[in-house]
Amino acid sequence: MTGAADHRRILEQARAWSGARLALATVVATWRSAPCPIGTHMLVHEDERFIGSVSGGCVEGDVLIAAGEVIASGAHQLRRYGVADGAAWEVGLPCGGDIQVLIQPVATQGFPMSLFVAIDEAQSRGRTLVISTDLMTGESTLAAASNENIFRNAYAPSKRLLIIGAVEIATSLSAIARQLGFAVTVIDPRERFLTAERFPGVVRDDRWPDEAVKALAPDSRTAIVTLSHDIKIDDPALFSALQSEAGYIAALGSRASHAARLKRLEAQGFSAEALKRIEGPAGVTINAISAPEIALSIASGMIRAFNEGLR
Repeated sequence: MTGAADHRRILEQARAWSGARLALATVVATWRSAPCPIGTHMLVHEDERFIGSVSGGCVEGDVLIAAGEVIASGAHQLRRYGVADGAAWEVGLPCGGDIQVLIQPVATQGFPMSLFVAIDEAQSRGRTLVISTDLMTGESTLAAASNENIFRNAYAPSKRLLIIGAVEIATSLSAIARQLGFAVTVIDPRERFLTAERFPGVVRDDRWPDEAVKALAPDSRTAIVTLSHDIKIDDPALFSALQSEAGYIAALGSRASHAARLKRLEAQGFSAEALKRIEGPAGVTINAISAPEIALSIASGMIRAFNEGLR
């Protein structure tokens, strides 16, 4: 069973395209170096629009042709793509890997639209939903199955990012994080900072950070980043973050300010081992200067932490 792929954009587009004839392409197996993880989707509209990717661009053209055939016939196809033989323009994977792609109609005898609805409902409750697909028949279902031709894909809720401090860096970080598939909440008790115009498409929370973080119950799929530079806002957030199961905690600031921050938190009873959970200064070193560059650095540190050990 797999669950590493990000399905958020596919689910959103499936809702938008409901009622149209669609095909769903899925990476169901990989060998050696593959550009996309198992479980990755590409959704194709009958008018040839598409969203998502199964190879990073190497074989999408061929998958589009196959998807058109699947939409027209209602019959699934299972294709394998490897290193291109012969001419350099032949369909294949120049990275040296192999992938197997299942292309199904979004229909009762394939991947029913009702499954997209079920995934949405499960994720809204914070639950992971597993869907089983018979590779011989091309039919997907919620029912458990045990034969050797079954492919199981896990649809976990989106990772979350809680940003503390509605500052300029936060506007860039929230946009980057959304592109990366994170559900973003920006927390700041200062209403003038926390506006819909500055932070479109994200949840805005004007509670005090310690209260908000505690109420949002961070888990191992949650990142918490403090950006305000105001210890009255950042420190309470870090206090609650360290008491949670958050998978990634980071704080913006210089090395000197971070050292002072750690002393304040140590005085509140946190051990040196617990304080190691905070990445400070936040982000990876890319000599960032502007707010968007700093946001990119922080997002990179967050992704590095979550993806550690996956490859």
